[in-house]
Amino acid sequence: MDMTRRAALLTSAAIASSVAFPMRSLFAQETPRKGGVFTVHYGAEQRQLNPSLQASTGVYIIGGKIQEQLVDLDAAGKPVGVLATSWEAAPDGKTITFKLREGVKWHDGRPFTSADVQFTAMEMWKKILNYGTTLQLFLTAVDTPDPLTAVFRYERPMPLNLLLRALPDLGYISPRHIYEGKGDIRQNPANLAPIGTGPFKFVTYERGQHVIADRNPDYWRPNAPHLDRIVWRVVTDRAAAAAQMEAGQIHYSPFSGLTISDAARLGKDPRFIVSTKGNEGNARTNTIEFNFRRKELADIRVRRAIAHALDIPFFIENFLGDFAKRGTGPVPSVSTDFYPADNGPQYPFDKKRAAALLDEAGFKAGAGGTRFSLRLLPAPWGEDITLFATFIQQSLAEVGIKVEVVRTDGGGFLKQVYDEHAFDLATGWHQYRNDPAVSTTVWYRSGQPKGAPWTNQWGWTDETIDKIIDDAATEVDPAKRKALYGEFVRRANTELPIWTPIEQIFLTAISAKARNHSNTPRWGSSSWHDLWLAE
Repeated sequence: MDMTRRAALLTSAAIASSVAFPMRSLFAQETPRKGGVFTVHYGAEQRQLNPSLQASTGVYIIGGKIQEQLVDLDAAGKPVGVLATSWEAAPDGKTITFKLREGVKWHDGRPFTSADVQFTAMEMWKKILNYGTTLQLFLTAVDTPDPLTAVFRYERPMPLNLLLRALPDLGYISPRHIYEGKGDIRQNPANLAPIGTGPFKFVTYERGQHVIADRNPDYWRPNAPHLDRIVWRVVTDRAAAAAQMEAGQIHYSPFSGLTISDAARLGKDPRFIVSTKGNEGNARTNTIEFNFRRKELADIRVRRAIAHALDIPFFIENFLGDFAKRGTGPVPSVSTDFYPADNGPQYPFDKKRAAALLDEAGFKAGAGGTRFSLRLLPAPWGEDITLFATFIQQSLAEVGIKVEVVRTDGGGFLKQVYDEHAFDLATGWHQYRNDPAVSTTVWYRSGQPKGAPWTNQWGWTDETIDKIIDDAATEVDPAKRKALYGEFVRRANTELPIWTPIEQIFLTAISAKARNHSNTPRWGSSSWHDLWLAE
């Protein structure tokens, strides 16, 4: 392969040696300081801030401080109540009852009640939310016998453990009185100026500049929050973001937002902490998504040829380092509950095999060795995606596939891939959220609403995999659920509508002045009610 190494190549050992892990015990006896402004690197605008409507770390990083969910994860990764205080499932799994927190107010002063839960679940989660539509497929009603009780009723059993794993990401509540009867929910102005119950109140959003939220003085948690203000500063240039961190203008860059080399450098600077800590609940895989509307990509031999044409171990070794490994399928190896013993077909690097498959499919090399051309859209979320897109382009050229890389902002990527379907290949991240039914199977289940981000918009339908997904999502026996997900993984790797060749863990870069950071498995997405800044 004619791929030159980067001049400042970071080896696995170099990256690993530069990364520190936060030692919260050092600060355990400190008294939280009230006040201060915490500034966050916001690398890719989503054109959406409401996490009830769009599940994405790019939305949670802002919306998760303003709106709240029924359940989150504690420091040990166990479900803990937020707007819900308790829950109970009926023996048949078809009824789950939540008791809600008393005395909670929306930022406009209206009381939070079960009516808000009912409206959000039925009108947002079930109909619009990208992962929620599959999760809540068999939700038939939410009863509200009193203002502090919400009873979820399902046509098929909903495993309680599955729902509790899902709600930290897919359980955010929106105010019914802001949305009901106000036209298209997707177009409501509150989606860009959210009203929540969280520790911070939305102030302003200046596109391309910043988002600001201030301390909620009426927040239900006593003595919280500690910060006066959070400012999310839009900085699309990762090198510029690192420079602003070094200048003290940004305190935090989440979700591998910096370049690999800048993260390594800051990790050696005592003013910063660079770590994977706090990202355990957001494991991710790099993806290649195929648009079946292209006749070439609808041929399974072409998809397999593309996989064989990429030298994934070379890419990991030379560009990603110690925090990446070869992926084996849609369920990553960090999933101790669901990772299967047999992942099914794998696609090792083999250029001759790739060329033979393309010949077999009838796409012979023409003038100049080109077989056909494809349009590749990389998501603008991280440096690794940018590098991977270039790697795909150069690798496929060597087997006769010409690739045009089309780069867009976050909103443009989501619109072109998931709404307009104006792509041939797309590459980005799939984030695994504790259970395959939460955010993984929705990439494969047919029948997703057009335009729903990170769902099956590939023009691909497989009745067998649809049935496996539905059966697994409603199976209350843990052993049987795991076996079904093993079938799902093997079928997905065989049909290959999406390929997940790389596993990673997000890196966080944060000021050493920050306290109570990275203290839950999805900290970047959490509320930050206890975050404070030392002087």
